[in-house]
Amino acid sequence: MSEEEKPTETTAATEEDDTKAEVPKEEESTAHFEPVVKLEEVETKSGEEDEETVFGMRAKLFIYGETLLDAGSGKKTWKERGIGEVRILRHREHQRLRLLMRQEKTMKVIANHAIDPRIKLEPNVGSDRSWVWSAFDFAEGQLVETVFALRFADSEIAQDFKTKFLECQAEMEKLLAGEDKPGEDGGAAADEAADALAGLSTKEEEK
Repeated sequence: MSEEEKPTETTAATEEDDTKAEVPKEEESTAHFEPVVKLEEVETKSGEEDEETVFGMRAKLFIYGETLLDAGSGKKTWKERGIGEVRILRHREHQRLRLLMRQEKTMKVIANHAIDPRIKLEPNVGSDRSWVWSAFDFAEGQLVETVFALRFADSEIAQDFKTKFLECQAEMEKLLAGEDKPGEDGGAAADEAADALAGLSTKEEEK
């Protein structure tokens, strides 16, 4: 092969540089797209904005009643309703007190009743950290007489709950019946307090 036909290294390098130069550079897109539907921020209310917490502690709640399989049979048993923080709330305006409990994560209301002075907390059989009582519950949107059992982490917390519950019952009795004549209305004021729960909003909090 003659010297003219032999490719030189200089020629090959030049062709490679020309090839690189021909590759166009990628350009960044500056296009802006408006969303078809604009979602406005909506303020979610829990119904507790006008209340203050006077007690709050994590616990497990049970109710005594029929299961779905035993509905209508009259056969009742203890069933778990949920785990969450049980709280006693005082309304800032009319000072009435109620017990409210929401299930963890879902924030579903699982207990909601007035602190009726007639409620009697009884120790659960075989446990020093659980209380049983009956009340008119409004968790499902209507007043239903319900038997509850609430179990705490230890006996000390359970006793703190009972102490605060009894204090709130005394406060409600004075508030509803009057300091001079407590209980003379036969509990009519307490019934009124239970009925008043229907007017308290317990909307589910969105997560």
